[in-house]
Amino acid sequence: MSTAPRGGGPRSMGASLLDQVLAETLDPAYEQAARARAERAAAGVPEPPRRRRAGQVAVALTLAFAGLLAGVTYNEAAAGEPARAEIRAALVDDIMAATETTDRLAADLEQLRADVAAARAEALAASAVGQRALDALEAAEVAAAATAVEGPGLLVTLADAEPDADSDPVGGGGVDPRGQVRDGDLQLVVNALWAAGAEAVAINGQRLGPTTAIRFAGEAVLVDFRPVTNPYLVSAIGDPATLRSDFLASPEVASLAVISQSFGLRFEFAQEDELTLPAGSPPELRSATPLAEEPAGGGG
Repeated sequence: MSTAPRGGGPRSMGASLLDQVLAETLDPAYEQAARARAERAAAGVPEPPRRRRAGQVAVALTLAFAGLLAGVTYNEAAAGEPARAEIRAALVDDIMAATETTDRLAADLEQLRADVAAARAEALAASAVGQRALDALEAAEVAAAATAVEGPGLLVTLADAEPDADSDPVGGGGVDPRGQVRDGDLQLVVNALWAAGAEAVAINGQRLGPTTAIRFAGEAVLVDFRPVTNPYLVSAIGDPATLRSDFLASPEVASLAVISQSFGLRFEFAQEDELTLPAGSPPELRSATPLAEEPAGGGG
């Protein structure tokens, strides 16, 4: 079966229209205007004033719309500012009121504790057995950090290394992290002081008890879940000479001395004639059992 050669034979009207559409993709008038614009640009002939004015009008309208939008946004923000200021002032008042209430309750609690302690001491001191019990109770309260104490002791100072002279004063980019005080450093000092015979220990005024934890959270050191900041002052009550000699002989102090010499961490200690350590956080009462009352007379 013979076939007509490619390109031969009659062409349909649909094919002719398709060829014309593909060949003439631009409207003749548009193509002529574009060619004239290109020729004027090549010859350095400026655009007609009408076109320039149209462009300037478009720019002016755009700027006017942007200004209107900015004005509306500013008005909305300004209208909402009084309400935000009122809410902020109300929150500040609530915080101040809650703080005053907390301070008042704390003062009442301290007074009640003092009253209970005085009544207890008066009752127990009436007999020799009661006095021995009172002495044992006071010793237990000191060990549990349940009461404030004062006396001579040792003051240990830990502080971050000084930043480099060319470091960023805001970001602290020049400070070696190894020269910063960590929770483990404070734990070393506290353990060494306990081992040296300290009777009571506090960090930046936060009393340490049997269940006190020293942790690191982000960039803050927490003592009993309360943040303490650099520099860190560790106060220990006890015999100053014994504390100093045994503290210096501990392996924990040797480790801190190496860190101090290598990375610039500040590590100092001094004997103090008088230190005052506050009471720690009271322990949470988990259970209590009332004492059984003894019968008034013997049974028959």
